[in-house]
Amino acid sequence: MIQAGIIGGAGYTAGELIRLLLTHPKVDINFVYSTSSAGKKISAIHQDLEGVTNQLFTDSVQTEVDVLFLCLGHGNSKVFLENYTFSKATKIIDLSNDFRLTKDARFQNKHFVYGLPELNKSAIQSAQYIANPGCFATAIQLAILPLANNNLITDSIHVNAVTGATGAGTALSATSHFTWRVDNFSHYKAFNHQHLGEIHQSVNSLQEGLQSVIHLIPNRGNFSRGIFATIYTTYEGTLEMALSLFKSYYKDADFTFISDTSIHLKQVVNTNKCLLHLEVHQGKLLITSIIDNLLKGASGQAVHNMNLMYRFEAHLGLQLKANYF
Repeated sequence: MIQAGIIGGAGYTAGELIRLLLTHPKVDINFVYSTSSAGKKISAIHQDLEGVTNQLFTDSVQTEVDVLFLCLGHGNSKVFLENYTFSKATKIIDLSNDFRLTKDARFQNKHFVYGLPELNKSAIQSAQYIANPGCFATAIQLAILPLANNNLITDSIHVNAVTGATGAGTALSATSHFTWRVDNFSHYKAFNHQHLGEIHQSVNSLQEGLQSVIHLIPNRGNFSRGIFATIYTTYEGTLEMALSLFKSYYKDADFTFISDTSIHLKQVVNTNKCLLHLEVHQGKLLITSIIDNLLKGASGQAVHNMNLMYRFEAHLGLQLKANYF
């Protein structure tokens, strides 16, 4: 059994991470650190864990754990690691955007590997430090990496993506209150979302010198969780050709699948799956990509990365069924 520590335990991604690790057959949770909830039962904040664990949040950090998950707000992981020194053997998986870009990947004596298993599986397996991808970035990259891998991106890529309310985190804002969110819909950060940097970085690693622009319109949906993204770009081949190259690219993927029929969010919510669906329309390839933003887009992917780092079976702790009904 490996000992895990979680930093920043009161948020949505931490709650999902705790839930997954409590049922992981190879992991014990050593501590869950939260300055805002120290001394409280974890189940008092993450109420779905009532009857599952009696563990308490703590404001002390154990520096000898085997694996450390950072579930902190963006910009706070660097600050935390400047203030705490961990064992040289401790593996660290950061769920913020602090280390995702190449220019930020080296910090102190650490080198963070970008943790998208469908792109960097072998590097993840030998890494000690992982930068977990963003949720929009995961859904969009998985939709277009097979094209880049075959040098087939020849024009701008247009993305319209909708995320659930949990994508905004637990802190209240004007657009996360129930009375504003319910029966409502809006876009935000059009064309300049923070995940675009990591998307361009990954695509360019496969199709070097790519000049095509990715136009992203993120939307706030009036549901709790999930991302539904539609992506289209110029494409001169047939649907059969597109299906062949996508299925070839993902033939060894543990959680990404190509669906022959139209897809919808209920197929992936509460799972670590990404489902993709392809259509060809008058010289355009339309790709639909769906994930659970808290699992495949955050905590589930972090556990998958941990499994790869320790050479565990990929599905340990992640054998989840969608809430279809």
